Order: sequence, then C-alpha cells, then structure tokens
Amino acid sequence: MGFVSEWKDNYVVKQVKNLKLPEFKNSEKVREELVFSGKVQRVGFRLEVFELAKRLELTGWVENLSDGSVRAQVQGDKERIDFLAEFMKSLKRARVDKVLEIQLEVMEDEKGFIIKG
Repeated sequence: MGFVSEWKDNYVVKQVKNLKLPEFKNSEKVREELVFSGKVQRVGFRLEVFELAKRLELTGWVENLSDGSVRAQVQGDKERIDFLAEFMKSLKRARVDKVLEIQLEVMEDEKGFIIKG
C-alpha cells in the first residue's frame, strides 16, 4: 500500500470514529441492497461504508462493481441503514448521483460486515 492510499484509509477511519451518531430508536430489522452510482470508487467509499456499518452495528458486505458503482447488502435496524445511506450521499470527496434500494429477506445467522474484493 502506498503512502497516499494509507493516508486516505487512515483519514476515512478517523472520520468515522469521530462521527457523532444520532440517538436511534429500535426499528424493524431489515436487509437492503444499496447500489451507489456516481464518483464512488477510488475515494475510500467502500472503507467508509465498512467502518460506518460496524459503528452502526449492521451486518453485511460492500463491493465495487465493474460499472464504477458500489453495491452493499446491509442488515440491521431500518433507521440505522437509512442513516448510513444518507451519510454516504453527503460525503464531499465522493459524488453519489443515485442510490438504488432493494428490499431483501433478512439472513438471521449473519455476523459482521466485510469488504468484498
């Protein structure tokens, strides 16, 4: 890993760690596939989804797609997933033009959150 890449990764991790999270009410447990399109690759987007999902106690995964978009399957409280999606749209170093949201069946035995690829 080069210096710039390492610096970017450290910046992303620190930003998420210092983020003030709102108070969440308990809401229904859901699973959603989110596909973010725009300028979302090569800007630390997957790492930010990963770090924020862990802080929000969500499970699932995130990956880059060959068309330049980023896909995530995220499971947990609906309110926390909505927060993650809105936060990712607000990033200054990325540009989210569109978020496709698809409701999926909950996977009861899923643990943790990973970055694919």
